[in-house]
Amino acid sequence: MGMEILEEMSGFLQKGRAKNVKALVTQALEEGIDPKAILNEGLLSGMMIIGEKFKKNEVFVPEVLVAARAMNAGLAILEPKLIEIGNEPVGKVVIGTVKGDLHDIGKNLVAMMLKGAGLEVTDIGVDVDVDKFISEAENVGADIICMSALLTTTMPNMKAVIDELKARGLRDKYIVMVGGAPVNEAFAEQIGADYYTPDAATAAEVAKQAVLAK
Repeated sequence: MGMEILEEMSGFLQKGRAKNVKALVTQALEEGIDPKAILNEGLLSGMMIIGEKFKKNEVFVPEVLVAARAMNAGLAILEPKLIEIGNEPVGKVVIGTVKGDLHDIGKNLVAMMLKGAGLEVTDIGVDVDVDKFISEAENVGADIICMSALLTTTMPNMKAVIDELKARGLRDKYIVMVGGAPVNEAFAEQIGADYYTPDAATAAEVAKQAVLAK
């Protein structure tokens, strides 16, 4: 019985049906299904399928956003239970768009995919200065700092964060990931970032692997 409800939940999540997802999370908890199983097999598995489809251009940004909304609706009900049983996230991520840049759709997609991969995400928004990236990472005990830039003019601000981490002797403490339309592998190497990923689904996979390998 348990598996069927989780498959159904995953299916509704992929269609972005938040109400159905919430109802099924509540029902699954009432039936005594392990909250971790609800998270992994009901919510995250559905989000991962959407991530894969997004990568192959089978679904697009709007579908990802409604699926993520459904996931967050389910998570809101599930989170207190996960905290009760002491479920540890895979790792912690601080994500933001760099100083001078106000684009957030890409960043929001990555944040949702990271959550979908089981990471705890602190989204610090757009136009984030060097100091805020570092102080937030220190505050939450992050494993990863994710930076996004959509303008060629703001890309140097990614390097500024990495340089400041080095200056404070914190560079080895964090996995630094960068992304955004004008960013590429060569640029990431040049500024000393650990990873560049071309899309949100890949970012989530790489982040998860990087934390587990840390």
